[in-house]
Amino acid sequence: MTSTAPVTATTRRVVFPFTAIVGQEEMKLALLLNVIDPKIGGVMIMGDRGTGKSTTIRALADLLPSIPVVENDPFNSHPSDPELMSDQVRSLVEQGVNLPVVQRKVQMVDLPLGATEDRVCGTIDIEKALSEGVKAFEPGLLAKANRGILYVDEVNLLDDHLVDVLLDSAASGWNTVEREGISIRHPARFVLVGSGNPEEGELRPQLLDRFGMHAEIHTVKEPSLRVQIVEQRSEFDQNPLPFLAKYQAEQDKLQQKIINAQNLLPQVNLDYELRVKISEVCAELDVDGLRGDIVTNRAAKALAAFEGRTEVTVDDIRRVITLCLRHRLRKDPLESIDSGYKVEKVFGRVFGVEVVDDTASTNGTGVKTGVR
Repeated sequence: MTSTAPVTATTRRVVFPFTAIVGQEEMKLALLLNVIDPKIGGVMIMGDRGTGKSTTIRALADLLPSIPVVENDPFNSHPSDPELMSDQVRSLVEQGVNLPVVQRKVQMVDLPLGATEDRVCGTIDIEKALSEGVKAFEPGLLAKANRGILYVDEVNLLDDHLVDVLLDSAASGWNTVEREGISIRHPARFVLVGSGNPEEGELRPQLLDRFGMHAEIHTVKEPSLRVQIVEQRSEFDQNPLPFLAKYQAEQDKLQQKIINAQNLLPQVNLDYELRVKISEVCAELDVDGLRGDIVTNRAAKALAAFEGRTEVTVDDIRRVITLCLRHRLRKDPLESIDSGYKVEKVFGRVFGVEVVDDTASTNGTGVKTGVR
């Protein structure tokens, strides 16, 4: 006689814990802020191969708290928020139908490099739609990613048209599929994370600008840190469960900190004078459009919420402004990739503060980015 055991933490796929990741503070901060406020617009992570990009993103998804979803719904619809429901679920809720709700881990969806538009957006079965009069929709990866994280490795090698589709969905929160006069839409609210190696080419500036934040990561140079990373990985691979248990208290603490920040975020205030200075920095750097201003405002508020405060400080802005603006600057074709020095320099002048230029402690950006 066989019995089905309940799924426990020991039977779930083990993932390297987020709090055990050494270094790469800039990438970790950008990811955490986007989880607290997904409207920041995602993160583009550019850096060397083998620097833990995929490991960190999977660790973040595993860290996040479970979310309530309508059972058996392919779009992970929220049971009470109309903005996060599919049209079908909203219709049932409006009719007063009592829908079954389950708690589910936040999804992390990997977008394969060779994915087609149909695989990403979903397809409509035209034959079934015409013969049976029903909207036969086969959901794609965007449906699966709703209320989760969509990760695109080597995004700079992805077809520009597909990148455009992803960015449009991330910005609007909806995915619309149209075929032969039939139109179907569903919610697609996700944190878009792209990664790539600058040696393999960069995204077009107009696509790069659509990412909320841009984190640069580099291979750790300090021998003692490299040894620590290698030893940790080896320990995790040999005995994952004891390794996870060692970091469980820190994981729980950070998870609660994220939940608290999400709840506190609507109460965070950014003083008018500081908003004017942020826009002054953007204007002086000749940043096109207003995305830079908006994202810097959002990111500074998310950081204040993360640290349990309702007032944004100059230091909050200092810690996020390079991440929000460095990829929006117009580059001289003869110039190497901008590391953020221009942003720091203008920030220091406009805000009247001294910019730290200690690359050893600031991950090479000149701005302290540590997650406190």
